[in-house]
Amino acid sequence: MKWFFTFASVVVLLDQFTKKLAVLFLRDRGTVTIIPDWLKLTYAENNGIAFGVEFASQAIMILLVGSISLMIALYVLKSGNRKTLFLLPFSLIFGGGIGNLIDRLTVGRVIDFIHFDLYQGTIMGSWVSLWPIFNVADSAITIGACMLILLHNRIFPEPDAKAENHVR
Repeated sequence: MKWFFTFASVVVLLDQFTKKLAVLFLRDRGTVTIIPDWLKLTYAENNGIAFGVEFASQAIMILLVGSISLMIALYVLKSGNRKTLFLLPFSLIFGGGIGNLIDRLTVGRVIDFIHFDLYQGTIMGSWVSLWPIFNVADSAITIGACMLILLHNRIFPEPDAKAENHVR
């Protein structure tokens, strides 16, 4: 569990540090272009979850994120699996959840600032921005979830059929 909490702590610290920088340097300044027409730093506050979807009050969101984070930690603890490949994706998701939870508890919303400006304009008469503004915690959650999907068979290997059936 030491590595699980170490990885998660690194995510939380990096997330909170970069959000403090965003508040200091971006909140009153607006947008800073890093790579023209592609990558910007844009300060935003988000009441919702992924892609800004709002489906519940902040109190419910805090309860939900807190509960999911607790369930992840309990699952990892009870699993007994201490392999890095198992711990890393769960610690990324856990750390990202805690990072955004800290924002919800202290600011009342989540601070976002990384902005990939892939396309903004109208599609079939509706204004769209194809990529939401996000933060380090969101990135950690996404990377952890992708690892669970893409590396599922390595993270959760099937038990050997012969050993399971005691066949020789």
